[in-house]
Amino acid sequence: MNKPWCELLKDRHAGERAVLVCNGPSLSKMDMGFLKSETVIGLNKIYLGLRRFRFYPKYYVAINKKVLQQSEDEIKKLTCIKFLSNHCDDLYDDDALTHIIDTHHPRSYFCSDITEGVHEGWTVTFAALQIAYYLGFGEVVIIGMDHRYEYTGQPNESQLLAGPDLNHFCETYFGHGQTWDNPDLTRSEKSYREADEAYRRDGRRIIDATLDGACEVFTKADYRSVFNLD
Repeated sequence: MNKPWCELLKDRHAGERAVLVCNGPSLSKMDMGFLKSETVIGLNKIYLGLRRFRFYPKYYVAINKKVLQQSEDEIKKLTCIKFLSNHCDDLYDDDALTHIIDTHHPRSYFCSDITEGVHEGWTVTFAALQIAYYLGFGEVVIIGMDHRYEYTGQPNESQLLAGPDLNHFCETYFGHGQTWDNPDLTRSEKSYREADEAYRRDGRRIIDATLDGACEVFTKADYRSVFNLD
């Protein structure tokens, strides 16, 4: 890891609020114009919805090897600060906007110091929560984390999705001939509990404001109330 840039990023947003935008179908049921005034962390293939949803993330996180390979061109075009797993460090280089993080050998389950690696935790959301913690955010509001999937096979198994992708906000997300890794909701929930405990210990909080989200780990809230929407 390159220590100088990490030192510049650490606690840059101390005490502030971040909105962590996941990629569930519920995003399509929301008017997300309010995100223009928020500090947004986007995940994976969120670039597919930026024009439709009318926001642009300040930060971006991707750790899944398939996403990194399938989305190389689009990720490189993003003009926000990017945190990418070293799964594909042959495709991406550290530069002013791109930071390669070690997800192979994290020193702890919840890594509060991303210079020591980031635990993947079976979900990019968990990786993003570690990064948000390092950046100093006192509150992270999650939207789009529907936490329900339709799939065949076993958790973590690689599958080819021949038809439309019904598990994300865009049918071409993994659909129509792309491969993806089946979700592992049990292990994801274990990771979420680790994150929630880490935030609580430091007097911070994670709020799940997903519209009709199925995850029961984090404190729940209606996104319209959180963002003072009519």
